[in-house]
Amino acid sequence: MIASEHARPQPVRISRGGWLDILRFVAGALIILYHFREAAPTPLGQFHPVFDRGYLLTNFFIIDSGYVLARIYGDGFAARAIPLHAYVRQRLLRVAPSHLVVVGALALLIALAGLFGIAPSNPQWFDWGQLPAQVFLVQAYGVPGGLGWNAPTWTLSALLGCYLLLPWICRLLWRLDPWTVVIGAGLLMIATDWACRTWLREPLYRLPLRFGFIRALPLFLLGVAAALFGSRIYSTPIWAGRIGLLAFVGLVAAQVIGHFALVSVVLLTVLIWAAGALPTVRPSRLIEHLGLMSFAMFLTNEVSRIVWFGAFDAFGQSGWSDAVRWGVWTAGLIAAFLGAAAFRYGFDRPVQTRLNPPRPRTPLPGTSADRPIA
Repeated sequence: MIASEHARPQPVRISRGGWLDILRFVAGALIILYHFREAAPTPLGQFHPVFDRGYLLTNFFIIDSGYVLARIYGDGFAARAIPLHAYVRQRLLRVAPSHLVVVGALALLIALAGLFGIAPSNPQWFDWGQLPAQVFLVQAYGVPGGLGWNAPTWTLSALLGCYLLLPWICRLLWRLDPWTVVIGAGLLMIATDWACRTWLREPLYRLPLRFGFIRALPLFLLGVAAALFGSRIYSTPIWAGRIGLLAFVGLVAAQVIGHFALVSVVLLTVLIWAAGALPTVRPSRLIEHLGLMSFAMFLTNEVSRIVWFGAFDAFGQSGWSDAVRWGVWTAGLIAAFLGAAAFRYGFDRPVQTRLNPPRPRTPLPGTSADRPIA
């Protein structure tokens, strides 16, 4: 089942076109559904409370970020073989250009609408005083502002801090036994949640925006711990698949029954580990592209929702039948996917190709030689 790090064969390297990309795309699609839930003719939360638990999807992306980056860079950081300036440049350029274009386009749209006397449906979410903190991605560190606009970018704000800490995290943790790191990361998550409930009167997953970094760091560390475990401890594909399937079934069952926030975090981490432990025998280019599109889906879906339903609200929907309103809502979902694809291939991909250095011909530690995941 599971062998020591000295056994053969060694743990598989992560690569594109496999289960990790499938999970990313599914999570991105569910984020779109979550942000559209209240705009449905019948809010989706009335069908089942799970539709209101968007924090699960945010948790997934934070844990996944820690896992993937630690699998790619962990050994290199531990050996001090990766230049820090190159890593920081790559991370900033991965996030900043697309973020600035999306939030800038939204601000321009709201400004132009105001010039023509068109007020947004929910003007309280477009306070110009809230915009600077979001533009500079500092809203997760106690800086006033950042509410409304493209609100999900608080996650990018928090993750940037996690990215900058990763080299030192890996230098520390890579000296330790993988089991110790995994157990320690789990205990840290529990302790942080207890501290938040005690002193901030909120569970970790429901912290206010200004505490975004505090919320993200324990989750990111869970992903890093899973990466260390995955790079040191070998699991056969059949057992990794079974464990991943059990984690998925357990996650679904937990959500059907109730919240189980901490249990869900553990199951998400196990699911990500299992996906990374499964070899990608026949990488799919389609799955690779869908996984790569998840960032664009995350970044643009809120803007798509604002534009789509803002336009239809201007026409007034009070007299429309439920069938028409559901049709408009479904078309809005489709438009969000198409908008993300257009942004990915019309801006994000060509800009990243130009700004970030070419992928190395020899793989970074923890990545596939033929298709690096970074």
